[in-house]
Amino acid sequence: MTDVVFLVVSLLTVFFAILALESRELVYGAVALSLSFLGAAALFILLDSIFIAIFQVLVYVGSIAILIVFVIMLVRRDKWANVTGGNERILGIIAAVLLFSTITYFSLSSSLTSQYPNPTAISNFYEIGSQLINDYWLILQLTGLALAVSIIGALTMAKFENR
Repeated sequence: MTDVVFLVVSLLTVFFAILALESRELVYGAVALSLSFLGAAALFILLDSIFIAIFQVLVYVGSIAILIVFVIMLVRRDKWANVTGGNERILGIIAAVLLFSTITYFSLSSSLTSQYPNPTAISNFYEIGSQLINDYWLILQLTGLALAVSIIGALTMAKFENR
């Protein structure tokens, strides 16, 4: 069963990554990139790396993908403002129901409260935070700087576009 789930998740992740690259509309590309990030998080869950999966969802989907959507919305208002109804709405509802039912199924069937089989693994959040601050401080600083620069760049581009 795990092999089938891995195959489906990996194919969906690759599909959404290709869709993000090939999309003509920027918003659709950003949404496809977010779904590709969620697929990578699902692969981490299959590898029993729950913390890395949560980190993937919080940082990449929660921060970077949403930042990309906000930058697109600030810069190119005329490209995304034209929303049509009809089939897209029905497909969106079907996709949302499938997504939430899948998340509910995996949440109810998982055993997140069990201990890790490896006793040398990091066991509490204090050790994780200590490692992030002491060992990976440069990466954290560069990520914050990249996010700040992208927001400033988007605001600058929006300001020049309005003139």
